[in-house]
Amino acid sequence: MANYFEKVKNYLIELDLPISFEDAQDEVFIINKEDAGITDLVIGVAEPILIMEQSIFEIPEGKNDVYKRLLQLNGQVVHGAFVLDEESNRVVFRDTLQLENLDLNEIEASINSISLMMAEFSDEIINLSKN
Repeated sequence: MANYFEKVKNYLIELDLPISFEDAQDEVFIINKEDAGITDLVIGVAEPILIMEQSIFEIPEGKNDVYKRLLQLNGQVVHGAFVLDEESNRVVFRDTLQLENLDLNEIEASINSISLMMAEFSDEIINLSKN
């Protein structure tokens, strides 16, 4: 069986992404790169996929217009999508990649997409989180 956890860890190091937490048993990393808009990005190795989740904000009760706007924003995102956490009203940005053929460029593209999304939509995300 391939050691995808170590492979992903080496890619994160090569991309100069600060690993603030790692758990080899659960195969999870947490990345923080605030200058790129990334805070507590959870990267989980869940064979056969790699899951990346960035918590964004919690939707206030009764604010259904937020859902519509998030779906519209999904159409403008290169990789990944806004999703609603199953256990709360927390909006999460999520991306998944196949582990079997995973390479450095794919992880970099996904991380860059999260960073670009946070930069491009930061004002709107802040406004949505306040409504």
